[in-house]
Amino acid sequence: MHPLITGVEPGSPAEKAGLCPGDRLIAINGNEISDVLDYMFHSEEAKLHIETESPARPPRRRSFRLRKKEGEPLGLLFESYLMDKPRSCANKCLFCFIDQLPPGLRETLYFKDDDARLSFLTGSYVTLTNLSRRELDRIMSLRISPINVSVHSTNPELRRRLLGSKNAGDCLEIMRAFAGARIEMNCQIVVCPGLNDGAELERTMSDLAELFPAVASVSIVPVGLTRYRDELGLYPLEPVGPEKAREIIASAEAFSAGFMPEHGTRLFYCADELFLKAGLDIPPRDYYEGFPQYENGVGMLRSLEDEFMAALRGVEACPSGSEPHEFSVATGLASRPLLAKLLQIAESKCYYINGSVYGIENRFFGNTVDVAGLITGRDLVAQLKGKPLGSRLLISAGMLRHGGDMFLDSLTLEDASRELGVPIVPVPNDGAELLKAFMNRGA
Repeated sequence: MHPLITGVEPGSPAEKAGLCPGDRLIAINGNEISDVLDYMFHSEEAKLHIETESPARPPRRRSFRLRKKEGEPLGLLFESYLMDKPRSCANKCLFCFIDQLPPGLRETLYFKDDDARLSFLTGSYVTLTNLSRRELDRIMSLRISPINVSVHSTNPELRRRLLGSKNAGDCLEIMRAFAGARIEMNCQIVVCPGLNDGAELERTMSDLAELFPAVASVSIVPVGLTRYRDELGLYPLEPVGPEKAREIIASAEAFSAGFMPEHGTRLFYCADELFLKAGLDIPPRDYYEGFPQYENGVGMLRSLEDEFMAALRGVEACPSGSEPHEFSVATGLASRPLLAKLLQIAESKCYYINGSVYGIENRFFGNTVDVAGLITGRDLVAQLKGKPLGSRLLISAGMLRHGGDMFLDSLTLEDASRELGVPIVPVPNDGAELLKAFMNRGA
């Protein structure tokens, strides 16, 4: 069904042309419109011929011609961002994190999207297993780029097993077609020990490297496992331990060392979590080459530290007469050492900064999950109640969902603050903002 126009922005080209809410958008310049990709692509031009259909019975076609600046938004509003329902994942991945969630969480947490449109628009990762031939052709004709692809393995048989889908073996063939259409791809490999590591990881890196520069970057991340796997009867996977993490990093580094001299990029980037598990220092900034995989947890800690230190260099030494103020910071066990280090550095320059950093064990998902973004409100409250928290508690804004006021387990920020008896202040994942939060004496 064609998308329903629910509103027209005041002063927009669409309003000036007389388009009306309640009509359905049929075509732009003779191109049928079915969703946001069609709309974005075909509404770019300066001269537009727009066809709509009124809700009258029988429906009546309307035609509009307008001029606007090339690239200027048309100004139509629709029922949903996609102008269509999001496409869900039909795979049965052995390592799917959502399958490991216990019952009783918010319903939205159980939805698995696998929508190429969202990959282009919001940066989510897709598996390419649910695309029809028509949809593949449309992506290539519209040159939808970049697309983020969850590869995991380029061995067709192994990928079918990992993803639990008979369509999963076509990934490399589809990616080659995308490369031929000059579509840029960013990829990820979730490493499951005993399945797609070792020689299989080498094979996957080699195959993806052959698609450079269409494949612009590849992140390598460790599989995430919760304590619910056994009771849910899921496939018995092994966590990535220190030795395996070092092995994965060494493999990626060796491949990148051979790739970089000819191509000027390492192409493969290991997640922060792998370095932490391996007990290795987070690499310097030049390792990340502009942070192309930042949103996938690659380089977040390096960026945070560098931003923090740059902001601190701009701060004059605080006068010794300043009144100290106490506060606390709560984070995941993985990032606790870094935040404690940054706090100590800030305290040495600013006398009045006096904080404590608490690492929260993830009892809800299990101790193999140690990142800040998966800490629940109840774990936070249970482990901090009765501890000296000072005038306020700083947490990562990434702990909160649902508009920034609710933890994963549906405990609200207000409820957690009330139970702990202090204001809880969410801090964005930005080093300068973190320093500002350390220095802010108010709640």
